[in-house]
Amino acid sequence: MRCPYCENEDSKVIDSRHTEDGRAIRRRRECEACGRRFTTYEKVEEMILMVIKKDGSRQAFDRSKLLNGIIRACEKRPVALADMEKIVDDIERGLNNMMEKEIESTFIGELVMERLKDLDEVAYVRFASVYRQFTDINTFVQEVEKLLTSKKEESNG
Repeated sequence: MRCPYCENEDSKVIDSRHTEDGRAIRRRRECEACGRRFTTYEKVEEMILMVIKKDGSRQAFDRSKLLNGIIRACEKRPVALADMEKIVDDIERGLNNMMEKEIESTFIGELVMERLKDLDEVAYVRFASVYRQFTDINTFVQEVEKLLTSKKEESNG
């Protein structure tokens, strides 16, 4: 590691500790040339995940945008913020584990709807109405009927 004071490339590690969140290691180093001490941080390099929007444009995955959409769908519903954050955490982890650099926004939307269906049916329908861009009452009724059919199948199966 290059010394920030004298630019010497040789330094030794004096102390290593995990950061509070456990996502990085803090290292105290000492330059072998000038003897001055400095701190470095070592963390895993995260892959940037790009989302392909419906119009073909691409933007970096933004977990806060995903969480905000779920929060809006769950507004005034008995759903804890921790449950909403868990959905986002699970989806983000799953997407990263896929090792793909680009993911269709429609795929992410389907994952959210799948999770909301189990968490809160009203939030599910709200999210689906925005995500699927319901244009009239018939498409809304069709979605609710699909939900009711799947609930019947679960209780009978």
